[in-house]
Amino acid sequence: MLIDITQNIFECKVFPGDPAPSARLVRSFENGDFCNLTEFSMCAHNGTHVDAPLHFIRGGKSIGEVGIEPFVGDCCVARHDGDVLARDAERILAAARAAGAAERILIAGAATLTPEGAEVFASAGIKLYGNESQTVGWGETQETVHHILLGAGLVLLEGAVLRGVEEGKYFLSAAPMYLGRCEGAPCRAYLMK
Repeated sequence: MLIDITQNIFECKVFPGDPAPSARLVRSFENGDFCNLTEFSMCAHNGTHVDAPLHFIRGGKSIGEVGIEPFVGDCCVARHDGDVLARDAERILAAARAAGAAERILIAGAATLTPEGAEVFASAGIKLYGNESQTVGWGETQETVHHILLGAGLVLLEGAVLRGVEEGKYFLSAAPMYLGRCEGAPCRAYLMK
């Protein structure tokens, strides 16, 4: 069974201050053209997207340098609402280890990762942390949480659509568009049970 966990780019949540995606039909059958052709513009962090270390770490790896391996493989989906404190991160990590899927952690729900929770995941050596929000952390902790995770070499999957996804082990495919030296990229993310 495949579960699409990707937002529609043109209907997505947009992080405050980021440019919203836009599209324009430059050729169309209706105008007598031989094909339809769409031009679009967007921020690399619109919709369901990934962050490479370069997003917050000077000299960090870009999307092209990270490769696709961290974005593809077994993962554990956990559910949590509210702040993800160190004890919550430890509980989620223990469940992921028990499921045999501790390299990639996705948190469903209205979760906000705290710096203390980020330290637990960073020190555990996971490859990917993901959530439903358009960012990890929030407000004054957002920068700190990004620095902790991306500084440890993790990659992030933000803006995943996990409503209705049950907790447990899945196979994740969230390979980003190959945007070379960019610090982030949209992706088509899905889970396989």
